[in-house]
Amino acid sequence: MKAIAAGVFSLILFVTACGSHEAPRWVDEDVTFTDSANGAGLTIHGTYRHERDGAGGPAALLISESGNTDRNGDNAVAGPVGNMRQLAELLSDRGVASLRYDKIGTGKTGLGPYAQRPQDVVSSVYTSGAKAAVSYLAEQPATDKNRVSVYAVGEGTVHAMTLATDTNVGAPKIHSLALFQPLPGRYLDIITNRVRASAAPEALNSWLAAVDEVRTKGTVARNLPEGLGALLNPGNVKAVIEADKIDPLTLAAKVPAGTPVLLTCSDADKQATCESIQPLVDALEHTELTVVDLEGVSHVLRDDPTDNVANYAKQDPLSPQLVEALDAFVGK
Repeated sequence: MKAIAAGVFSLILFVTACGSHEAPRWVDEDVTFTDSANGAGLTIHGTYRHERDGAGGPAALLISESGNTDRNGDNAVAGPVGNMRQLAELLSDRGVASLRYDKIGTGKTGLGPYAQRPQDVVSSVYTSGAKAAVSYLAEQPATDKNRVSVYAVGEGTVHAMTLATDTNVGAPKIHSLALFQPLPGRYLDIITNRVRASAAPEALNSWLAAVDEVRTKGTVARNLPEGLGALLNPGNVKAVIEADKIDPLTLAAKVPAGTPVLLTCSDADKQATCESIQPLVDALEHTELTVVDLEGVSHVLRDDPTDNVANYAKQDPLSPQLVEALDAFVGK
């Protein structure tokens, strides 16, 4: 009888376990959409994280860092960072669907029609990709079109503000912006500040002359010291010129008044110190702005006061400081 009872009990456990198994509430769906700007016809691949059978809820477009950084925040230099995937999961825990995508030149998207002309991949191409992405997200049946937000890191914040200031017919209205460790100024000005802080006077003078040549003539000096030549050279000058034309302060001033904006900086992130982003804070003062000064948080939004690139792929959790800031922001 004990053996029979044990068998029955095991069967009950088995049936109960099977009966209690439920499909995940949130799903990561592989999606594609097309960026047809300039007739390019670029197919962009992404992940749409949404509630199963959900309808009418808030949704956020996630835009990753600059360079060869894919939908998840993984980077060719730093490795499998994964911070954008973590951000998507954090948002879904708070009831917000999201779309993250492989920018041109990354992941499954690749270069597409630009494969034979990679020099034509400039800032406007990244921006048009972001516009295609936010339009796709806004068109989803489960998206509340009045609650479309954009969350971006680093250079991605420039494209986020471009979306928020887009007045073209049919452009989705951006409800709120989360700008994590944003670019605080024009591209070449940011680099100049770093060169000024670390280079010898002769190298600094060479760099300043090169910046002037790029901005006035559209050409690049060929005698830049080693290291600086990697930042500015004939192979990337077109992209640099286009990136440098974008002034984040001008974009910030055009963000519609009253837009909820979350802006973060960190004492550990040399790319976005709280001192350096103050002009951006001033330019956004007409919005419903929340500024969060993070302490010991790296550029990839994790606790690491060293902000060492070698630590970016350690898959640590997002900083609790950031999580706390998001908890207070997502409902705005």
